[in-house]
Amino acid sequence: MRLPRHGRLAFAVLLAAMSIVALGAPLRAAELVMFEQAACPWCEAFDREIAPIYAKTEEGARAPLRRLGIDAPLPPDLAFLKVERLTPLFILVEDGREVGRIRGYPGDDHFWGLLGMLIRQIRPGPADSERSRLDPAVRPQALDGAFAIDALRRDL
Repeated sequence: MRLPRHGRLAFAVLLAAMSIVALGAPLRAAELVMFEQAACPWCEAFDREIAPIYAKTEEGARAPLRRLGIDAPLPPDLAFLKVERLTPLFILVEDGREVGRIRGYPGDDHFWGLLGMLIRQIRPGPADSERSRLDPAVRPQALDGAFAIDALRRDL
């Protein structure tokens, strides 16, 4: 039996609604939120050393950069964050939760190392599972150094 056109549309809407209920809320992709302010020398160093290439990196693909002013009100989707009064402040978020943060800008080498440690804590993307499947040597390894402790600590 063939449903009339409006019946097919109603069926499609009902099916979509049932899928949403069954699957729950959709997962939100990870993003790196940067809190900054004008005349911040460390923000300016980040802008010179990292910002021009960030979007072109694997880290940038997994967690795009989102910049916010430290004095601006938090957008509703980030209302759960506790913002500290220092800049720059980088907070990696995924699925409406904080994964970790980097306080200040420690220079490009340390920044990439700290960010790499945080990125390993988020849900793998399709490219990550494909790379790991093809080449086990690309799996992340732990970094040494006391500087990493602060980046891994979560503020509750």
